[in-house]
Amino acid sequence: MPYELNPDRPLIVGPETPESPYPHNVSGTVVSGFGRGSKELGIPTANLSEDALNAMCTEFTTGVYYGWAQIGKKGSEVYPMVMSLGWNPYYKNEKRSAEVHIIHEFKDDFYGIDIRVIVLGYVRPEQNYPSLDALIRDIRTDVEVAKTSLQRPAYQEFKQHELFK
Repeated sequence: MPYELNPDRPLIVGPETPESPYPHNVSGTVVSGFGRGSKELGIPTANLSEDALNAMCTEFTTGVYYGWAQIGKKGSEVYPMVMSLGWNPYYKNEKRSAEVHIIHEFKDDFYGIDIRVIVLGYVRPEQNYPSLDALIRDIRTDVEVAKTSLQRPAYQEFKQHELFK
């Protein structure tokens, strides 16, 4: 059954070719987060380490971004991703986080495993929501926006980026 998407949002964002400050490469280790992604939202995330988060926060404002991600060894599969960078106002977090949702179903968690991410574009600003359902609907829309936006040829090329080889 298809998920309900936010009908007021475009399903493709950004220019035909990534423009500065993109691409932006981030590498780190997957750390445990708040424990809500899989359990409460049904949207598992790989949380970036503090070092990776700090590197991101000098370049970007809070919000949702899209690009490519790789877990584990270099040379392994590269997947589309959508990433939340910020405070997650719905949950009133007191700690900033970078949560990468890799658009692929994995059998197991991968805490402590290397992660490499190329951020290629901005989806939307961080915001608060009146309900959990509204938050989930917008996250599901973010996933579709990332998948659609990454289908463009200039974005597809980044799947073969040196970071992943």
